[in-house]
Amino acid sequence: QVQLVESGGGLVQAGGSLRLSCAASGSIFVINAMGWYRQAPGKQRELVARIISGGSTNYADSVKGRFTISRDNAKNTVYLQMNSLKPEDTAVYYCNVGSGLRNFWGQGTQVTVSS
Repeated sequence: QVQLVESGGGLVQAGGSLRLSCAASGSIFVINAMGWYRQAPGKQRELVARIISGGSTNYADSVKGRFTISRDNAKNTVYLQMNSLKPEDTAVYYCNVGSGLRNFWGQGTQVTVSS
């Protein structure tokens, strides 16, 4: 069993910041990649940011320069620092962890940005 526990979502005004965290625990021995996806109402889930085991990162164009992904390997935790938030960033944010051929998802955390 693998558990992903997310935290840090909430309501913030446009221009504000939030930091999301996702801690992985359980039967997970090797993590290849950790990332964040989001899904707004009526839209498909999309990649926000991803970090692989070597430390390389990639971001959606819409968040480049505003969001930063990082991970603490010792804690199996991934973070997403979100700055200069915009109303269009409003969505449910999901943590994703890839381990070998397995793929795990968190339960999602709501981020709401008011204008």
